Amino acid sequence: MKLGLYNAILHDRPLTDAVEVIAGLGLTGIEINTGGFLPPVHVPNIDEILTSDTARDDFLGVFEGTGVSIAGLNCNGNPLHPDPAIGPRHAADVHRSIRLAQRLGQHRVVTMSGLPAGEPAGSRPHWIVNAWNSAALDVLDHQWEIAADFWRETDRLARDCDVKVALELHPQNIVFNCASVHELVERTGATHIGVELDASHLFWQQMDPVQVVRHLGHLVVHAAAKDVRVNPEYAALNGVLDNSFRRLSPEEPRTNLGGDEWANEWPKNSAWDFVALGKGHDTGYWTEFLRALHDVDPDMCVNIEHEDVELGRIEGIAVAAEVLKAADAALRKSLALPAELTGRR
Repeated sequence: MKLGLYNAILHDRPLTDAVEVIAGLGLTGIEINTGGFLPPVHVPNIDEILTSDTARDDFLGVFEGTGVSIAGLNCNGNPLHPDPAIGPRHAADVHRSIRLAQRLGQHRVVTMSGLPAGEPAGSRPHWIVNAWNSAALDVLDHQWEIAADFWRETDRLARDCDVKVALELHPQNIVFNCASVHELVERTGATHIGVELDASHLFWQQMDPVQVVRHLGHLVVHAAAKDVRVNPEYAALNGVLDNSFRRLSPEEPRTNLGGDEWANEWPKNSAWDFVALGKGHDTGYWTEFLRALHDVDPDMCVNIEHEDVELGRIEGIAVAAEVLKAADAALRKSLALPAELTGRR
């Protein structure tokens, strides 16, 4: 396995300093943001790299001799958003990232499947949580037509560039669980669209990431290491579909998601929280997570994503890195033993 870090948490410093942090924590990969919800802080000259061999070689030269190499590109956003200020730009970023991956010798681009409006004249995305009524299925039929057209086209581009697009199974997207993964593949006939297995979003939906990996098999082409802690005292009252978020005012620090959309403040008494590895599930669990990924692809990239607000940037990455490295060491030790001693067949 190749253990690394998604670089968004280190957008506060130059790329060279970010690489130094990653290497210092004993990680060997950096997944680089290239657009979507976030600006490509560490690759500000994407268009130049796409056309200039010198610019490309200069960028790749940043990693020479550091012990850290690129471990995929990340372009998370909503390429199906109905707002013309958001959807088309995010879609263009996905396609540009695929072409950039080819230029950089990369074969993975992480993104989200996206979410359209619920009807042709709609202006906002519409996520169907529980389609118990016929109107909800009408919405899904409309959304799947839009999604299939976009991802069929994107799959062709990815195939031409020898890149696999890895969709994060993220709620508020049309693809967020195993059933929707299979539906997308069946509707599009895609050969170069797979899954980025980010365990965190599965945990809070009460899914088992290890079972999901086993079930999806070769469709899992990339992975993220991020944990979730369920807070039972609040989950018991509100469940995990809790909308107690607070809208941030223009005078407060806030993150723009495109157009006039902004990230909200997390609930105070949340049913669940993103946490560093080990704070929700122990090293033993992460060892089995890595084992399942290893059985699919021994060379798969597994990149930490830090969103634990209880820990500082470097502090949180360091906590997660120690757990991930310990899980990897335990996996490697077990793989070196005879099968009868490890309980594996």
